[in-house]
Amino acid sequence: MIDVVLGLQWGDEGKGKIVDVLTPKYDVVARFQGGPNAGHTLEFNGQKHVLNTIPSGIFHSHCINIIGNGVVIDPVTLKKEIEKVTASGAVPLNNLYISQKAHLILPTHRLVDAASEANKGEHKIGSTLRGISPTYQDKIGRNGLRVGDILSSNFKQKYNQVVAFHCAMLDRFNFKYDLSEHESAFFESIEFLKNFKIINSEYFINELIKNGKKIIAEGAQGTLLDIDFGTYPFVTSSNTITGGVCSGLGVAPQKINKVFGIFKAYCTRVGSGPFPTEQDNEMGENLRKIGNEFGATTGRPRRTGWLDLPTLKYSIMLNGVTDLICTKSDILSGLETIPVCDAYEINGKITSEIPFSLTDDKIIPQYKNFNGWSGDLSIIKSYENLPETFQQYMSFVEEQIGLKVGVISVGPDREQTIIR
Repeated sequence: MIDVVLGLQWGDEGKGKIVDVLTPKYDVVARFQGGPNAGHTLEFNGQKHVLNTIPSGIFHSHCINIIGNGVVIDPVTLKKEIEKVTASGAVPLNNLYISQKAHLILPTHRLVDAASEANKGEHKIGSTLRGISPTYQDKIGRNGLRVGDILSSNFKQKYNQVVAFHCAMLDRFNFKYDLSEHESAFFESIEFLKNFKIINSEYFINELIKNGKKIIAEGAQGTLLDIDFGTYPFVTSSNTITGGVCSGLGVAPQKINKVFGIFKAYCTRVGSGPFPTEQDNEMGENLRKIGNEFGATTGRPRRTGWLDLPTLKYSIMLNGVTDLICTKSDILSGLETIPVCDAYEINGKITSEIPFSLTDDKIIPQYKNFNGWSGDLSIIKSYENLPETFQQYMSFVEEQIGLKVGVISVGPDREQTIIR
């Protein structure tokens, strides 16, 4: 059976840390969607590690780590990442497996991404400009290259065909570029990846299931960035929800067991798009500084706001969450009052349902205020020892969403985790 770890907000919920905490109980960690726009931060033994494409079980030598077919891979970025984790003591040559059906991000995908975003002007999506959207577009348009193609004798010919298509697009955008400065690193990275285990991942993972191995599927981004169910068009290019596990790894729905859903005690998002509870003010700036809310991969400042229960309930419904995990509650320490949005007012009506377009509808969040708490939560080891006001806050959240929060992260280190 497969357990799933995914984010319930706009990403940056702490998925990497939670996978790292859970991994000792599992034999396999598999990434099922997204690309190097993900930034999963792991912190242990006084060191911080940021993973973009590699699954978060890479530092556990017993663990098989699979980059699934639903992931898009930038060979240059992945090579750098492999070299970095190797220098930190991991041995990816032994425990990293790459699906032959995962699509490749080419140098021209990055150029097309930059040209497309520039062309949108003030209507920019907020792309990370890593070529991810154009790669998924080529996948759907049946024009992409996959990891398995690098092993074929005519790979260069296939590559040139795709590049010619991209160059025609760049010419239409009137975009100036120099492809030659990117290609040498790309082809060097392609040769590097040939040293790793390139597998027929759907057979491989189903054989692991058949043999009783415990597998955890690791999502990137967050539910509210899902291409179908997120705050469209300000979303990512893949399915970030539980259903994406089936198509992103090649497993049947009945193979999915637990779904660990992660949410922050407040909300953040990166880039453009609707954010009903955003605090674009001094309070929001304080949350950003105290919570170090800057992209692990991009360094971009995250927008910050209060916990939004309508979107949280929506995400729990879509994903079939069985186990809830709350992160970064320690960041709220010291606040006198902590608001929680439990409904919206839209066109004079109170609702807890997400409208068709969060962008078009004028949404007025309805808040309930809670007394804050003080002190350093990061040193607390049991739920009973957390401040009473924190427990009241958490009890309200649980009552509203109908699920108990089983794990509470009170700091970035893997040891700063309370399991109820």
